[in-house]
Formats: sequence, C-alpha cells, structure tokens
Amino acid sequence: MTPIPTQTSTPLIKSSKLKEGQSKGFIVGSTNLFIVRHQGKVVAYLNSCPHRKIPLQCLPNQFLDFDKQFIRCSNHAALFTIEHGLCISGPCNHQSLTRVNVEEYDDQIYCTIPPA
Repeated sequence: MTPIPTQTSTPLIKSSKLKEGQSKGFIVGSTNLFIVRHQGKVVAYLNSCPHRKIPLQCLPNQFLDFDKQFIRCSNHAALFTIEHGLCISGPCNHQSLTRVNVEEYDDQIYCTIPPA
C-alpha cells in the first residue's frame, strides 16, 4: 500500500498579533499565502492573482485596499471579496483566489496546506 501523506497544521502567528483589518503574508514550505482578519474571523488564501499567477502585493503584508474592505491585487488593481476571494473588479472578474484552510484556537492561528 502507498502511504497517504497527512495534512498537518502549521502555526503562523499569535491571534493577538493580527488585529481587525490587518493582513499578513507567509511562506510555508513552498506555499506562499496570506491571512486577513475581517469581521472578527481569519481567512487565508494563496498569494497568487488568478489573472497572471503572480503575488498580489508589492509591499510586505499589504493585501487590502485603502478602506480594508477588499483584497487588492497591486499589479492589476483587481478587487476580491475578503469572505470568498471572488474577484468583483479587474481583469480576472468572476475568478476566485484559492482558499487555504485556517483555524484559530489557543491564541494561535494555524493553516493546513494540502500535500502536493
């Protein structure tokens, strides 16, 4: 039998270090991702614009628009909903960011990267 790789949770940051309306990028293994705290919840996506498959931000940890209501691709000015990662404006309209599983407990934020 071929063993099935298990998915493991990777600690990213203490919950208290990610305030409402903040975003932060991480590289876990070979996976480039970012997290956002929005309306008290944490969401995570791969840091890759569906239009050209390039990172969304040009400055570290700057994934949100000025009003902190949308995820913004700094290369194309595309806007994505924070809750679902759906592009609502820009060259990748109606495409979505790839979601990453994220959990928050014991004052820690964890992500789970599926095996390649």
